[in-house]
Amino acid sequence: KERKNMIIKKQFAVLGLGRFGRSVAKTLAENGAEVLAVDNNMELVQDISEYVTHAVMADITDEVDLRNLGLGNFDVVIIATGSHLESSVLAILLAKEMGVPYVIAKALDENHKKILEKIGVDRVILPEREMGFHIANKLIYGNFFELTEISDDVSIAEVIPKKEWLGKSIIASDIRAKYDLNIIAIRQGEDIIASPKPSYVIEQNDILMVLGENVNIQKFLNKKG
Repeated sequence: KERKNMIIKKQFAVLGLGRFGRSVAKTLAENGAEVLAVDNNMELVQDISEYVTHAVMADITDEVDLRNLGLGNFDVVIIATGSHLESSVLAILLAKEMGVPYVIAKALDENHKKILEKIGVDRVILPEREMGFHIANKLIYGNFFELTEISDDVSIAEVIPKKEWLGKSIIASDIRAKYDLNIIAIRQGEDIIASPKPSYVIEQNDILMVLGENVNIQKFLNKKG
């Protein structure tokens, strides 16, 4: 309940509903967040409307449209369009001017990333490296560090152990049976323990590297604890 309350208090605006933007918006909404989804393509707006709190057709390259969205009322603005640098920059500057505390923007490449960082983006995303649902969960939960996409359906995620696992062996914690996730390594600071034995006892500062289907990683993140 504590997590859900924390989520509901946050309001997110997602500008741009390409594959990345849709993924971010839907995952945030599925986790109970209030989400405004915006695009200039009515078909994309209609497709997302059943999943999010509000879906609006607007031109995010237009300053008047952006101001009319009332971005200053949102806790986080995700600028998910990266095809036009100018529109990204305009949206970022306006969001910051309107007092948005945390602005995330998608970049096309490293050069684009550097430009966005210089104008004050709080976090720049290179979506080919980071999946939409990863970013959304990172915004919502504090127990999710990195994710590496192996295929469209399978990834490796780094997660903080749940409290009930601490002091238990991997086999006793029953992670595979409960979540269908396989612990493939343990990270302790800079050290990596590869292929830990089932008898390995999970410690408080361990980071678990788990392999599994994205749907199971999502289910794990949605569980309390």
